[in-house]
Amino acid sequence: MSRILVVNDEPGILRALTINLHARHYAVLTAATGAEALDLAGRVLPEAVLLDLGLPDADGMDIIGSLRAWSSVPIIVVSGRDNAAEKVRALDAGADDYLTKPFVMDELLARLRAVLRRSPVEAPPLRAVIGAHEVDVAAATVVGPEGPVRLTPTEWKILTVLLARPGRLVPGRQILHDVWGPEQEDHGNYLRVYFAGLRRKLERDPARPRHLVTEPGIGYRFDP
Repeated sequence: MSRILVVNDEPGILRALTINLHARHYAVLTAATGAEALDLAGRVLPEAVLLDLGLPDADGMDIIGSLRAWSSVPIIVVSGRDNAAEKVRALDAGADDYLTKPFVMDELLARLRAVLRRSPVEAPPLRAVIGAHEVDVAAATVVGPEGPVRLTPTEWKILTVLLARPGRLVPGRQILHDVWGPEQEDHGNYLRVYFAGLRRKLERDPARPRHLVTEPGIGYRFDP
């Protein structure tokens, strides 16, 4: 069941979207403000976002930018702003589609199905450098100053999630979802154990990591 985050401060539209999405067996999360939307997106990891641009506490363009800083989740803008310049701005900011109000529900649902068919998974680079270590993703090898370094299959999965998003914050729940599945998203202790192991193997000073960085309470980042 796909989770859809609906961000809109108009109760009537929010209710209509929720009813129609539930009827098609989507799990629905709702937010009436930008702050609430970003909090939910970071904690619950929706498969798609239906975003109004006119929010009481933030412009929807800023919400798109904040989401795109760490996530490739599909975003469909559902807005009353119908001029071409606004559409171009939203798409350039990172939105996947744009639908103006009033809209036909069947068209919105068709566009939602279309973005959900697209894979949001980003491919890691074939090669990367982590400090003094050369990483060959295709061959699944790491070579350091003292020779080959063995990573476990789970360590490889975690590492490739980070390598696919260099310099970008990846929420801990996102890593748990990608590596272990949605049923394990609350098990942050898994990540603490595995990151400790990765740092021992790949960082010059594991106690002061330079490349596999923790953002306390939020997630992790690979700094090249």
